Amino acid sequence: MLLVLVLAVALGGGLIWKAQTALVEPLAVGPDGMRIDVESGSNLSRVLNRLAADGVLKSPRMIRVYARLKEQTSIHPGEYIIPAGSNAMDLVGRLHRGDVTRYRVTIVEGWTFRQALEQIRAAQRIKPTEAGVTVASAAQALGIHGSPEGMIFPDTYVYRSGTTDIGILQQARERMQSVLDEEWQGRAEGLPYSDPYHALIMASMVEKETGAPWERDEIAGVFVRRLEKGMRLQTDPTVIYGLGDDYDGNLRRADLRKATPYNTYMISGMPPTPIALPGREAIHAALHPKEGTSLYFVAKGDGTHQFSSTLNEHNRAVREYQLQRSTNYRSSPAQPDPAEQK
Repeated sequence: MLLVLVLAVALGGGLIWKAQTALVEPLAVGPDGMRIDVESGSNLSRVLNRLAADGVLKSPRMIRVYARLKEQTSIHPGEYIIPAGSNAMDLVGRLHRGDVTRYRVTIVEGWTFRQALEQIRAAQRIKPTEAGVTVASAAQALGIHGSPEGMIFPDTYVYRSGTTDIGILQQARERMQSVLDEEWQGRAEGLPYSDPYHALIMASMVEKETGAPWERDEIAGVFVRRLEKGMRLQTDPTVIYGLGDDYDGNLRRADLRKATPYNTYMISGMPPTPIALPGREAIHAALHPKEGTSLYFVAKGDGTHQFSSTLNEHNRAVREYQLQRSTNYRSSPAQPDPAEQK
């Protein structure tokens, strides 16, 4: 009887020691840690058994018992980075909390939908889909009828490994709808837009014309006044967009006479769709244009513009800033607005 008791105590002690070892012993990962992927629908037992088969951990059954006692058997799918020195308790906690690796992809203001799509599909650990192969197929997957230009919001999006390209685009589309709706509700009165989409078209032109952020509302004011007076908008970015792949980086006089739906030197009113992805500031400016009398503007070569109220003033500004360009002419500002530094 005494022998049986001694054996039972010894066996129990051995099991306790084995369990403690399984839980606190560092996992067999390299000095840089290791990456594991947990597929959707997987469970803790499957993950532990796979890691045990790979020699990463020992006694998966003991670890499952620990997880049950801690009520941490539920896990989240995704990609996990397991640092060197981690043990089984760390692993169970990570899987239960869903401490998956996060990635980021940035869509830049002023990009086209095509550029955004290419950026998303090239991002780390994004899962490309057949629907994301072309702009047209992506638009269809998003439920957009017609051009998707301007319909997604430029921002930085955080995602998990295995997120699809269409999944990111859907987030960006919902974000744009939210921002546009919010800005539209607070718009100024008397604007020449029939609906939020027309405001989005205006915002895209403001985005492409603005090198200096503090000029957005003033440029919007010029465009709005020209629309109200029946004047053509005559903005180069719309012409460039209409040229598509034919644009080689040099806008010529012949291009300004080329008939496209986007050539605002030839058509009246706004183009049929946005020409880029506007950010919130450009949307706000389009819906809160600056009051004034200016009807013209010309790039000064430092990223800012000279605004004029009359054609004579504008022609003088063109002669000063465009016909006598210096070697350090640039389209973006070198210094912030002095007013913003005060």
